[in-house]
This record gives sequence, C-alpha cells and structure tokens, in this order.
Amino acid sequence: MEEVAVVIVGAGPAGIATSACLNRLNISNVVLEREDCYASLWKNRSYDRLKLHLAKQFCELPYMPFPRDAPTYIPRKEFIQYLDTYVSTFKINPLYHRSVETAFYDEDVEKWCVVVNNTRLGVQETFCAQFLVVATGENSEGYVPRTQGLGSFNGEVIHSSQYENGRKYCGKDVLVVGSGNSGMEIAYDLSNYGANTSIVVRSPVHVLTKEIVFLGMVLAKYLPVKVVDGIVLFLASWKYGNLSKYGIEKPKIGPFYLKQDKGQAPIIDVGSIEKIKGGEIKVFPSITSIEGNKIRFANDTVKCYDAIIFATGYKSTVLKWLKDDNNLFNDDGMPEKSYPNHWKSEKGLYCAGFSRRGLCGISQDAQNITNDITFSLNQNKKRI
Repeated sequence: MEEVAVVIVGAGPAGIATSACLNRLNISNVVLEREDCYASLWKNRSYDRLKLHLAKQFCELPYMPFPRDAPTYIPRKEFIQYLDTYVSTFKINPLYHRSVETAFYDEDVEKWCVVVNNTRLGVQETFCAQFLVVATGENSEGYVPRTQGLGSFNGEVIHSSQYENGRKYCGKDVLVVGSGNSGMEIAYDLSNYGANTSIVVRSPVHVLTKEIVFLGMVLAKYLPVKVVDGIVLFLASWKYGNLSKYGIEKPKIGPFYLKQDKGQAPIIDVGSIEKIKGGEIKVFPSITSIEGNKIRFANDTVKCYDAIIFATGYKSTVLKWLKDDNNLFNDDGMPEKSYPNHWKSEKGLYCAGFSRRGLCGISQDAQNITNDITFSLNQNKKRI
C-alpha cells in the first residue's frame, strides 16, 4: 500500500496537466495509467494526418506555451513532442500497466482507496490518498453503435481509433459512419488515397473553417454568444452556401451556443466539403440494416462496401471502477453538473478532462483542481 496526497487516474493530457500543477507546488501525487505510455490516444490511436483543430494558443497546457515558431495548427507529431517536453519539464512519472479495478472512499480513515491490477507483473496494488482525480476523460473507450446486421458484414470493420491512413484502401469502397471532425477528416484522407468514399451524416452539423472558428473564439471574449453566432453563421453561409442539398443539414442552434450548452463541436473543414460538392465523397443518411456487404440506408439506397470505419466517438468508462457516492458522474459516466461546475464533488473527489472543451478545458480543470486541493491542505494545517 502506498500513500500520497493525490491519486490521478489516467495519464492523458488531463492527468499530466494536473500532475504538473501539483508538482509545481510540491504536492505529492501518483498518476496511474493502464497503457504502456502517457497520452496513448495521441501516440497509439490517432490517424497520421491529425492536427489540432484549434489555434495553438487555445491548446496549451498550464505553464507551458507552444514555441513561437510552432505552426498555428499543431500536427500530431509536434503535439506529441510538446507533451514529451511537458512531462520532462514538470518531472511527471506515471505508473504504467496499472488498470484500476475499484476506487472507493474509506470513511474510517477518510481517504480514497484505489485498487489496481499491475498487468505487467500480475500483482494487485493499493494506493491511498486524501484526494482522487479522475482523469480518464471522455475518450476512454471507442464507441460503436448497435447496427442491425453488423455481425454479418464480411468486410473490415474498425473504429476510428484504429485508423492510421487510407493507403491500404485505395480502390476500395469504404463507408465512414459519423460526421464529426474525425469522420470528415478520415473521409477526406480516404478520398485522397483513392478510396471510393462515402460518409453517413445522421444529425445536423455546423461546418466552419479554421479561420472562422478562430475569429469566433476571439470575438467570444468581448461579445455575447448570440452575436458571435450571427457573425459566424453569416461567414459560413458565404463560404459554403446551402449544404442541405448535399445531405448536410444545419442545426437550428448556433455553433458557439451549441458548443457551450451541449458540448457539440462544429465540423472544422479540412477539405471534405469541396470533395462532397464535387461528388468524390458520397453522403448518406443513417444505416437501417446490413446484410453481408450490402448496406441499406434510411433513404432506401443500397450499396456494397469493402470496409466500414466507425467514427462514432468514445464513451467514458469511469463507472466501471469508481464507487461514487457523491454523484459526481451521471449514468453515462459524464459529470452530473454542467460546466463550469463539473469538476468538483465532495470528500476530495475531482474530475479533469470532462468539460467537452478540449485542451483549453483540460487546462482550466487542472488549475481549478490544484487550487482547491491547495486550499484544503492549507485549511488542514490551520486546524493542526
């Protein structure tokens, strides 16, 4: 059994950012990670052409800006280098191959007990701490929706986290399910590699350029969100026109309000819309059934495919191991309280990386949690 002030579960950007903030103040902490490296989603489960969709100033972790000569939109490899430097600078030393089995609050000792399976050594370990930070994030496990007949499909089926690039799909018929940023970018990449690409767009989505998003984020500091949405929607309409005739409907709620209220991000176009307009990427509504390699869509169109890539997002797995009597999380494993009050519960329980606000939200969470822990520790000293 090991005792520390803070146990952090998860060594993604949220976990290492929280550890960095604590290390700066010499608050003892341990970071537990089930994989064999930190930032495993970025290192092992991201496609090659991935870049940060927001400008670098909105993606910095606490106390370390990107270099001045770094590109505005950081490529995946450079972001991993940034994380490597971050971990080294703040002396973060995660414990790998630690799969958390259970975490509970022990009323007798007034501490959190975290029981983990050391999968490399095959032994069980226990960590006790006054504070517990859940930093497993929103993207803990790839989500593939139930689809009638999927088991009968005789081609390749993968989640977007397994996709690297479209090289091996050249000349093949590939269906991307999901029209978020990952889905649109993967469809674009597939088309560039010569795949016959289709994409399922099931729900209304906003489509913006990186420049429009950047302008909106700057304006949001000074103007009401409804005004920002009005400006952004005007620019998007001028850029793209009416996309409904291509199968892409626009939500009734503006993009910045939708992101603020529901956490739903707009599509930041990397070139897929031009390919959709040109017919290089086909758009279809929801899948109704699959039979062999034949897929039927909601408009009764039937097409045959060699592969399906599900870019349908991720789900939280925190409820599998956290015994949370404080109701920090809802039934979906997401915070019960809405932003900006989502990050704190009672008895020293926190969460980082669940705000649906990307790296900027992660940075805010890490600093809020550290400030609150510092305050609690100082209060305890005064009592003594």
